Amino acid sequence: MAVTTTVRLAVQSLRSRAFTSMLTVASIALSVTLLVGIEHVRAGVRESFAGTIRGVDLIVGARGGSLQILLSTVFGIGAPSGSVGMSTYERWAQHPAVAWSIPYALGDSHRGYRVVGTSSAFYERYRFRQNGRVTFAEGAAPVNATDVVIGAEVAERLRYGMGSPVVVTHGLQGGGIADHETHPFTVTGVLARTFTPIDRTIYVTLDGLEEMHEESAMQFAMGPPQEEAQISAFFVGTRNRFESLQLQREMNTARDEPLSAVIPGVALGELWQNIGSAEVGLRIVAAFAVAIGLTGMLVALYSSLDARRREMAILRAVGAGPRTIVSLLVLESATLSLAGSVAGVAFEYLLLTLGQGPI
Repeated sequence: MAVTTTVRLAVQSLRSRAFTSMLTVASIALSVTLLVGIEHVRAGVRESFAGTIRGVDLIVGARGGSLQILLSTVFGIGAPSGSVGMSTYERWAQHPAVAWSIPYALGDSHRGYRVVGTSSAFYERYRFRQNGRVTFAEGAAPVNATDVVIGAEVAERLRYGMGSPVVVTHGLQGGGIADHETHPFTVTGVLARTFTPIDRTIYVTLDGLEEMHEESAMQFAMGPPQEEAQISAFFVGTRNRFESLQLQREMNTARDEPLSAVIPGVALGELWQNIGSAEVGLRIVAAFAVAIGLTGMLVALYSSLDARRREMAILRAVGAGPRTIVSLLVLESATLSLAGSVAGVAFEYLLLTLGQGPI
C-alpha cells in the first residue's frame, strides 16, 4: 500500500475519532506546557539568582561565614556577622588594589523593610544581571541626612511617593524594638524596578543613619555616643581582577580587625549547591508530566483498538499487511504527539507573553 494512501487513511481515522483525538492532543499539550514552563522557571530562577549582583569583586564584613555575609548584604536575609569600624573601611578603601568601594550599614527597618545606610557609590557602581544599573523612577539619590530612597516594591506596597515621611525602627525585619521618631526621613527618590532585593530595600545616607542614632542616644541616654561609627560590610571593586585573590588574602589575614572577604561568585555557587535540590525536583516533576501525557496517548490508542477490529479486518481484506497497519498506528501516534507538542509550546509562549509583566 502506498505511503500517500497510509497518510490519507491516518487522517481519515483521526477525523472519525475527532473528539478522542482532540482530548489526546490536549493531554500532550498540557504535559508539554508544564515541561517547557518548568524549564523556563528553572532557568529563569537560576539566572536571576546568579545575576543578583555583578561587577563586585569582594564583599567584606566582620569575621564570619561567607554565606552569612552574602545573605545579609545582597539578599537582605538574616543578620550580619558583626560590624566593621569606619576607620578600617576607609583604610582598605585607599588600598592600591581597590578601584572603588561601597559602604553598607544594616540594622534598622521600616514596616518590615530593611533600611540600608550607604553612599552615592552604591547608585553609581552597583550592578545586577548583565549590566543592570540602579536607576530612579522619580527623584534622585539622597544628599541630606533626612533624605531617603525607597525601592519599587516598598513604594508600591506602602503607597509611598515623593515627600512621604518615613520613621525608621531600630532592629531588623519583624524585630524592631524602638522607633527613631526624633529623626524622621522624607522620600526624595523612588528606584525603578530591578526584580532584585533592591526593590524591597530603603536607602539612606551614612550621615543620616549616624545622626539618627545619635539623636536617639541623646534622648534616652542623655548624651551622644562616643564610639566610632560602624558599618556592616562593604563592597569592593578592584583595579585588576587578578588582584582580587591577593586582596582577599590580605583582608582575611589582617590582624588589626578580623574581617572576612567573600568572592560573590564563589559564595553564590556555594549557596546554590545548598538549595539546588529544588532544581532536581522541578526536573522530576517535568519528567513525570511528560510520562503522564504519553501514557494518556497510549491508553487512548489501545482503547480504540478493540473498537477498530472491523476496520482492521477490512484493511486486511483489501490487501493491507501487518506492516501497513502498524505504520498506520505509528503515524497516528506521531501526528497526535507532534500536534500536542506544537500546541503545548505555543500555549507556553502565549502564557509567557501575557504573564511576563506580573511574573
